[in-house]
Amino acid sequence: MAMAWDQNALRADFCHALSEMYKSEVPLYGDLIDVVWEADAQAVRASKTLGGAKAINPDDVLPSRHRVERHGAIRLGTAYELSTIRRMFSVMGMYPVGYYDLSLAGFPMHATAFRPKTQDALSQHPFRVFTTVLRMELLTEKTRKLAQKALAQRKIFTPRLLELLDLVEKNGALTPAESAEFIQNGLETFRWHSKATVTLDEYMQLKAEHPLIADVVSFPSSHINHLTPRTIDIDLVQRLMVDQGMPAKERIEGPPKRSCPILLRQTSFKALEETVYFRDTLDEYVKGSHTARFGEVEQRGYALTRKGRQLYDRILDQVNIDATKNNLKGGDYEKVLEGHFKAFPDSLSELRDQNLAYFSYRVTSTGEKLTEDGAVLSKFGSKASIQELLDQDILVYEPLTYEDFLPLSAGGIFNSNLGSVSQSKQLIMSAEPDLDGFQRCLGSYIADEFYLYSEMQKESIQRCKHQLGLEIIV
Repeated sequence: MAMAWDQNALRADFCHALSEMYKSEVPLYGDLIDVVWEADAQAVRASKTLGGAKAINPDDVLPSRHRVERHGAIRLGTAYELSTIRRMFSVMGMYPVGYYDLSLAGFPMHATAFRPKTQDALSQHPFRVFTTVLRMELLTEKTRKLAQKALAQRKIFTPRLLELLDLVEKNGALTPAESAEFIQNGLETFRWHSKATVTLDEYMQLKAEHPLIADVVSFPSSHINHLTPRTIDIDLVQRLMVDQGMPAKERIEGPPKRSCPILLRQTSFKALEETVYFRDTLDEYVKGSHTARFGEVEQRGYALTRKGRQLYDRILDQVNIDATKNNLKGGDYEKVLEGHFKAFPDSLSELRDQNLAYFSYRVTSTGEKLTEDGAVLSKFGSKASIQELLDQDILVYEPLTYEDFLPLSAGGIFNSNLGSVSQSKQLIMSAEPDLDGFQRCLGSYIADEFYLYSEMQKESIQRCKHQLGLEIIV
């Protein structure tokens, strides 16, 4: 008999299996996990002001989601692949959130992120997959025809996976055995294959137009190109990567280091050159190479409101204008970045008072006691303001974690792993966003991330209102 399944548990199991597969395919990813573990342990020791002799297990002090948290990235080629991957991720409670126009970073692609949408699901397991799809209209005609022909011949989903998707959509249930099959077959969509589906000449044509086109089109799967653990100190991770001889990229992408971290900071080790076999004119395989897969690390900060994001974007635009004008790189760029971001408030009270970030509110132990004694209602009646409740130590707040991505930071990571300039650059750079076209390919609407954060904030206030017995909190 079919049984309903736990999406959170299935998502956790799939993420673990994917991580183990990627670790076996890219051993340096396993080394990166060890570096993150060491950096977090060092950061915890430093924060507790304890001597180095007393080791602390980060699991004992960090939220449980920290150790399991991963985001992956895949690149798709067709509307069918995108709509089917949407069906696959929905079984695991992952839904499209946010639209990313990567033409801004010079890529002929656009993207969304599949992830859990509720605070409860995110706290149980926050696996997310940044999913790009090729924009055929941004390719030159010759390359477009080649890409369409190659993609039409591949099947990145196993027949059994498609059967399971039909089954779960029909019955609304999966048995434990079917869940295990789902994971096993789902992994095949993301597995690396060293045999290309195109000839070496075709691969070189695709690569000459843009290296990412070659990566999307040339292989029989949508192989994971990176998996990303989360750290509490990305600057330390960067130093440890360099100290251990990893091919780390030169700088951390995203905002500078701050007392109140915002949005997302990312770094990576550069993509590995891997042996690939291409078909020749006699349909035999010849040896070549391909560069695509790498390891990334992220440090997540606070989710910004639309107002906060607009301020962030304005500051970053000015940084990039100055950097381009003066040809700034490395440490010089970092100094300009830090200088301009002094204009962005760096305290929790300022971020909240100026409505720059989203927060979750909860009742304090003082508030609980006053509620039990009836003091809250006698003091405020049926209505109170958030500020009054904060001032009386009845409520406290904490920032919501940013669960999404930054297209320019993703572009910076991708660019550090590419070796040539796009032939179709003019087409790409003159492109407009195409949210409607993306959603048509997807077969569903994309959730707005600002709305989701706003709802999380409102829900936390509603919980406080009910707990305190108030009718209105303003």
